[in-house]
Amino acid sequence: MEPMSSSNPDLRKVAVAAEAEGFGRSVDEISAKVDTLEKRVNEVERFYLTTGSPQLTNSKGSSIVKDKQLNLLKKQQQDASRREVTATKRMQELMRQFASIFRQITQHEWAWPFKEPVDVESLGLHDYYQVIEKPMDFGTIKNKMEAKDGTAYKNVREIYADVRLVFKNAMKYNDDKDDVHVMAKTLLEKFEEKWLRLLPKVVEEETRRVDEEAEARLHTQLAQEAAYASMARDLSTELVEIDLYLKDLREMVVQKCRKMSADDKRKLTTALTQLSPDDLSKALDIVAQNNPSFQASAQEVDLDLDAQSECTLWRLKVFVKEALKVQGKSSEGIAGNKVTASKRNREISDAVPKTNAKRTKKLSCL
Repeated sequence: MEPMSSSNPDLRKVAVAAEAEGFGRSVDEISAKVDTLEKRVNEVERFYLTTGSPQLTNSKGSSIVKDKQLNLLKKQQQDASRREVTATKRMQELMRQFASIFRQITQHEWAWPFKEPVDVESLGLHDYYQVIEKPMDFGTIKNKMEAKDGTAYKNVREIYADVRLVFKNAMKYNDDKDDVHVMAKTLLEKFEEKWLRLLPKVVEEETRRVDEEAEARLHTQLAQEAAYASMARDLSTELVEIDLYLKDLREMVVQKCRKMSADDKRKLTTALTQLSPDDLSKALDIVAQNNPSFQASAQEVDLDLDAQSECTLWRLKVFVKEALKVQGKSSEGIAGNKVTASKRNREISDAVPKTNAKRTKKLSCL
């Protein structure tokens, strides 16, 4: 930091400490925001990786998407409730029509053997439950059709299946020539005939419900995709803002730092010659970031350190120091104002280690 023009050393220390604390808070705030953004980015990535089976209510990501999902879920529940009420009314009408068929069958003169459960004990049918897995009768069906405790039939096909079971059980347990078998077979034929008249309406309702459910799922997916697309756009904007904020913060920090001395520049110049080809390219890219006219990819590059901003110089110094640390080299003890590095440049073969003799560029630091 440059010395402050103050006659009171304590005041200078306080001012420096206050500035350092301010920068620290800024760094902490930006770090927290970056962490939050990272979680949201990961959430968006997870969503698009699993779009085929999105989990709307199991998201553990950002509150923004959760709020959108909760609103979406609430609306979907309302829509589903309305659809269910309408579908239930249509199904109740079908069940009313089926009940008419059921009454006609149960009122037939041959229906009396099937109105109550089979009295196994009094009839001495000791093997009945070995032959018949699920006993059924008209009385049981009627009670279930009228039940109010939640055990009632949910749709017409359930009732249809139980009515058929009544006749199928009788035909299975009794011989073909037995009266009960004949009566059951006759009533089953009459029942199937009447059922076929109602069946088209049943199929139409089932198809309609399947289509409605598929449409609801599609709307859910599209709405969720829209929510995440909106989140992705917001993230893109916020990331740009973060990048600009970091750039301003970096410039502010550099301004508070001392200017790079001529000796520092000489050391930086010589340190650049020790970089590997890849790291040298990265270093030149750092220069190009704040200097659009700088041709970092050219075969021969002239780099004037005096023409670079303090921000660029300090970024270069930090990068070179870290790069050389990785390479296991020391950036000190090599001096010179003008150095040239190239893939097969013999001029610097005595000044730099042989491991760096191969260069993809020719670099001149002025």
